[in-house]
Amino acid sequence: MSFLIASYCILAITFACEDRLDKSLDTDWKIWKATHKKVYYTLIEENFRRLIWEDNLSTFNEMNSRGLSYTLGTNEFADMTSKEFVEIMNGYKPELRIDKLEDVNEVKNYSSIKLSDSVDWRSKGAVTPVKNQGQCGSCWAFSSTGSLEGQYFINNDKLLSFSESELVDCSRRYGNNGCKGGLMDNAFRYWEVYKEELESDYPYVAKDGPCRYSQDKGVTTISSYKNVPHFSQISLQDAVRTIGPISVAMDASHKSFQLYHSGVYSESECSQTKLDHGVLVVGYGTSSEPFWLVKNSWGAGWGMDGYFEIAMRNNMCGLETEPSYPIL
Repeated sequence: MSFLIASYCILAITFACEDRLDKSLDTDWKIWKATHKKVYYTLIEENFRRLIWEDNLSTFNEMNSRGLSYTLGTNEFADMTSKEFVEIMNGYKPELRIDKLEDVNEVKNYSSIKLSDSVDWRSKGAVTPVKNQGQCGSCWAFSSTGSLEGQYFINNDKLLSFSESELVDCSRRYGNNGCKGGLMDNAFRYWEVYKEELESDYPYVAKDGPCRYSQDKGVTTISSYKNVPHFSQISLQDAVRTIGPISVAMDASHKSFQLYHSGVYSESECSQTKLDHGVLVVGYGTSSEPFWLVKNSWGAGWGMDGYFEIAMRNNMCGLETEPSYPIL
């Protein structure tokens, strides 16, 4: 009897979901699934994801009709709610900080400095191809390796891809929590003691695992790290111009960012202090307005081939709040 009741309930839920689907979108749904290689193992799961996708598609169409400085798209994350997306993908955790957050010691006289109109460290060879963290809250590890890759290139004229999984698995005693989140500064503290291995020697697997660190395979440690003065656009510009790619944190909790496709991103609801995602500033420039050029870790299918531009004004989404970088 209980089996029959359970089966009836499942069928009822399935048909209830089907009744809410927009049948005119059947072809678009099939194309989207094929494009992003989506596989759902039950009809209930597929209908549930389809309803979320339709809601996100409605948001996509409505916001793109406004003529904003950026556009949205139905990327591979379009079948996820904003809440579950943030819980899975955004792993910057300020509460895990161990050391005191301090500014760099020197204060420059910026009135005597001429900042470049644009900077792009990709064109200089200091940035590895876009990576994909998968469904693991390890954005902090990708931001960390990105800044180390840049500094190693600038110091050694050689671009190497460093291991995020080493940080995920091995830097817990320095305050990080693997796929459940961490901080770039905590990763830098780890590198003051342990050498960082190459991606090829310690491949990324998008899940927590036991530490498999091998000192013999380690390539480099760092001597220290510094925090760029907080809440300062000109300080971050100067750091990006003179030092290289810089690790930053941001508020990435909004559906507009989850579905971002192209253009200069801005979000009126963004916080300057409630930061939840680690990324890498690789340059800046001007199009419709001045922007930061930022490398994400959600794969090349998201945004502008894995990158995004974000408005430089008003410390948008907190990008200028906690910048930092390692020193070899």
